[in-house]
Amino acid sequence: MSGESAAAVRHIVAELAVHMTCELGEGPRWDPSQDRLLFVDIIDGHLHSTRPDGSSISDPDAVTTVDVGQSLGAVNPAVDGGLVLAMRDGIFLSDADGSSIRLLAPIEEELPTNRMNDAACDSQGRLWAGTTSYRAELEAGTLYRIDPDGSVVPVLADLTISNGLGWSPDGRRMYYVDSPTRRVDVMDFDGEHGAIRDRRCFVDVAEVPGVPDGMAIDDDGGVWVAFWGGAQVRRYSQEGVLTAIVELPVPQPTSCAFGGPDRQVLYITSARAGLSQGEIDAAPLSGSIFRCQPGYRGLPTNYFGQSSTACRTRQT
Repeated sequence: MSGESAAAVRHIVAELAVHMTCELGEGPRWDPSQDRLLFVDIIDGHLHSTRPDGSSISDPDAVTTVDVGQSLGAVNPAVDGGLVLAMRDGIFLSDADGSSIRLLAPIEEELPTNRMNDAACDSQGRLWAGTTSYRAELEAGTLYRIDPDGSVVPVLADLTISNGLGWSPDGRRMYYVDSPTRRVDVMDFDGEHGAIRDRRCFVDVAEVPGVPDGMAIDDDGGVWVAFWGGAQVRRYSQEGVLTAIVELPVPQPTSCAFGGPDRQVLYITSARAGLSQGEIDAAPLSGSIFRCQPGYRGLPTNYFGQSSTACRTRQT
């Protein structure tokens, strides 16, 4: 399915939410327990959090930053009030402020050229997290399912840049992006057993500027996909029809998440990695966080249902 039908497409302009200079800003996740937006700067290993109040934030003191000591692909809130972190060496747990980091599950210790990338929790409390090589080597990555007890199950192999993940409102479909394929895939999802089957193309975006990256799902089943290099986030209906485009003043949006007390604000992360000085001069807000109110409500945040007894304490 191409997703580029003749249906009316609404155009939305995003505005600045938080002025940042992230090299590889990624993984926005709303934490309703503390009314805050969590996000990461992958290569620098920075865990960020902020409490947007509706006005753009230019004061760096409004953002709390923790250096976790290694590359950090994603952050998700945990059911006990802490956080689950997809880091270079595997899956870690921390306190709510990013302190007391402890290893839950090592992943790909034998592959030092790989790192964790995007990760998201399903509604049953499992974490789904993918890997990529630092040089984006062909088929070097894997998508894993990490259960609350710390067990790790590989579910998709031969991936290149494992990226966006999301589930339909009824929990029967899982959406997934391996960026270089230039498509968004969908699979049947068995929530009881944490199993997927019948991976197939949801939308082919080979003709869209940029490559698909992170995603968010709204409560109407719409799939919002950030396009790295395309300066856009695009919404596709659950039938795969393009219905909305969010325009951004930066070329490299990376991911998006719904947040705010009513889940009606779409937050979008961005990056400046790989841009020339001329490109940064032309798009000086690259690496910042943006927002819009597109007229949809996002799905509730899923929490990682971790068991504290499964952890092995490890400071980084």
